[in-house]
Amino acid sequence: MVSTTTFQEQMQKLEAVSSHEEQLYMILQIYLELFPVRNAYLMRYSPLGHLAEGIISLQATGMVHIGEIREDVRSYPIIFTAIRERQAKFCTGIDYLKQMSTKDIMPSSIHSMLVVPICSGPVVVGYICSSDFDPLPFDESLLPSMTMYGKQVGRLMLGSAGADNEQHVLSKRELEVMRRIAWGENTKEMADSIKISEFTVKQYVKSAIKKLGAQNRSHAIGELYRRGYM
Repeated sequence: MVSTTTFQEQMQKLEAVSSHEEQLYMILQIYLELFPVRNAYLMRYSPLGHLAEGIISLQATGMVHIGEIREDVRSYPIIFTAIRERQAKFCTGIDYLKQMSTKDIMPSSIHSMLVVPICSGPVVVGYICSSDFDPLPFDESLLPSMTMYGKQVGRLMLGSAGADNEQHVLSKRELEVMRRIAWGENTKEMADSIKISEFTVKQYVKSAIKKLGAQNRSHAIGELYRRGYM
């Protein structure tokens, strides 16, 4: 287990970062410092189609943008289970082979996978995954600490996303509605949660799409992710 003092010190470092881009880098940097992993891939996740999209990866050779990665996580049971249960998951050996998509040809050197969901309350907004560990075998008693890290990161990301300029693009209510769409809520669910009419929800969505210069809801959500609001 990671000590409470060490964990809090690292989270304070993350909270002190003001730039969204630097924050993404620091999320992985601190993750590598806290846990016995040698690589880390940061992915955003949307329940709309269960789609995961790459953001950046970090390993000994440096940082790499991985925006070309787009996957339906239902093809990867370990990822889908980690997201559904909002708990860090690890698999290795034969179990790893069973958990990976049959369409992927993985390097023979990779035989383990770790997935840490990034949660904001009950909603998973992304995850970190790793495939290289030191020392081996991986200590699965660390999984609760990794789960907590994902929850803390999710809280910080949602709290700071777009904080510097969101008011110049979307109103707070428009942003809330678009985030709820990204979480998979429908119009009725949003209306009930926010205590407004379904008509008003639709007006917020229409206004947000227009302000973002998007073609539809999915395009608008993609723009919000790209600009760092999600």
